[in-house]
Amino acid sequence: MAKNDLIGGSLWDEYSQKVQDLMNNPKNQGEITEEQAQKNGHKLIVADFGAESCGDAVRLYWEVDPETDKIVDAKFKSFGCGTAIASSDMMVELCKGKTVDEAVKITNLDVEMALRDNPETPAVPPQKMHCSVMAYDVIKKAAGLYKGVDAESFEEEIIVCECARVSLATLKEVIKLNDLKTIEEITDYTKAGGFCKSCIKPGGHEEREYYLVDILADTRKEMDEEKMKAAADASLSGNANFEEMTLVQQIKAVDAIIDENIRQFLVMDGGDMEIIDIKKNDPFIDIYIRYLGACSGCASSATGTLYAIESSLKEKLSDKIRVLPI
Repeated sequence: MAKNDLIGGSLWDEYSQKVQDLMNNPKNQGEITEEQAQKNGHKLIVADFGAESCGDAVRLYWEVDPETDKIVDAKFKSFGCGTAIASSDMMVELCKGKTVDEAVKITNLDVEMALRDNPETPAVPPQKMHCSVMAYDVIKKAAGLYKGVDAESFEEEIIVCECARVSLATLKEVIKLNDLKTIEEITDYTKAGGFCKSCIKPGGHEEREYYLVDILADTRKEMDEEKMKAAADASLSGNANFEEMTLVQQIKAVDAIIDENIRQFLVMDGGDMEIIDIKKNDPFIDIYIRYLGACSGCASSATGTLYAIESSLKEKLSDKIRVLPI
């Protein structure tokens, strides 16, 4: 057992029994020689991968039948902590009997799930999730060597969170669809940033190309620009257009007008507002809002502030609008 895997007795509770067993008695540790592979008419692939952040490294041996591309045997050597040994051992077990194309689809999440004692309980503590990422990376390296291509060619998307395998495109889509405003919300929806936390902001376990804080800020900026464009389009196209918009388009258009003309004054006084719903109630279009912060108890929220909000929306979007605080 590597000493850096055990900081205190209670930490054992964060490791599955499978992980503990493989830490001390790995099943697939060893090597395959060139002579062994040639004797069987197979091709030997030896791939090395190291994690600069923690100093762990793994060497993967594949004995591949070139006629079928099937991995008939696999071994590993691991230079690092006990978790790296357990993750590498399970990774090798998952590779056996698969073709190279099938093996390259094995992810770090597959390795971690296979190490669990039950589906609901993680196999390792969050700070050790990077060990299974290393096991996944060495598979790509081996597949690249076998096929004569760069290992990164197997990655079809930009992965921001290696631990949870969450892509940049997925993060931006989830932020926009669910109007996410905090890193905690992103983690709740996607699990990104919930393990080693390196992808949250600079200065974590390892350096990343993309960080959640920057992705959130950039995506929120894009959303604001889209709202402003929707409002501008609605204003240029005439009042009737607002009534023909979908509910989502209407909310974006109203939000854009509020951001441009009203919200800054509410925030200055310690308040804010949010749109609850928009309903057609002939001959009116009723916009239901909720005041937040200091605005919720302010007397002018039912008079001057309400008049300013309603006037801006009538002028920019439709003279049929009524604003109703709830």
